[in-house]
Amino acid sequence: MNRTENEGKDLGKVYLVGAGPGDPGLMTLKGKGILECADVVIYDALVSPAILAMINPQAEQINAGKRMGRHSLLQDETTQLLIEKAQYYAIVVRLKGGDPFIFGRGGEEMADLIAAGVPVEVVPGITSGIAAPAYAGIPLTHRLYSSSVTFVTGHEAAGKYKPKVDWQAIAQGSETIVIYMGIHNLAYIVEQLNQAGMSLQTAIALVRWGTRPEQEELIGELGTIVEQVEKTGFEAPAIAVIGSVVKMHSLLKGR
Repeated sequence: MNRTENEGKDLGKVYLVGAGPGDPGLMTLKGKGILECADVVIYDALVSPAILAMINPQAEQINAGKRMGRHSLLQDETTQLLIEKAQYYAIVVRLKGGDPFIFGRGGEEMADLIAAGVPVEVVPGITSGIAAPAYAGIPLTHRLYSSSVTFVTGHEAAGKYKPKVDWQAIAQGSETIVIYMGIHNLAYIVEQLNQAGMSLQTAIALVRWGTRPEQEELIGELGTIVEQVEKTGFEAPAIAVIGSVVKMHSLLKGR
């Protein structure tokens, strides 16, 4: 599809598209099809180059990436940009790493677009909290080890509806814990889980750049993982998996 201007007559449609965790093979067919006919794509920092290569070469591409300590566009600016682009273009894509509704602010953006009268549709993507452990040989559930999973953010926004994550409830209520964006607060998270009664011998895996060729894992226990991170220089972006299922890594990763 060639780039088209709506000339202000009708609003275009915004698609909140999940790009998945990085491996282009995990991009959904629907998401890929929309990228191929997009007029404008506003994408996040963690969207892989292989996914960006799927974008219509005639489309305008805008980097709105957010990383710890580095912000290209503020959230309000990104939403306003989507609204503005929908005034002139038929297909506007907000391309987000992983899934738009899993710690991706997709719900916020969709609500703001609806409030502005802009047609919007979400296209789910595979979230890194599922894909990264799978590529590392860690099943989040297993009949012998875990029948429950909790997904939680390790980096909370200021002024949110609750002051903090209830780590005590999480530690006592789930056999597998998957933490997004937790590397920078790892020492605090470990302390909170331990105070809630979780043993320092509990297995933990950190998976960096999950599903990409550069994926790497750091395996340890709660009591030693912070020291391991410091010694190895292990950095974000990474997913943390805590629980007995991590024991499967040595068996399944060697497949």
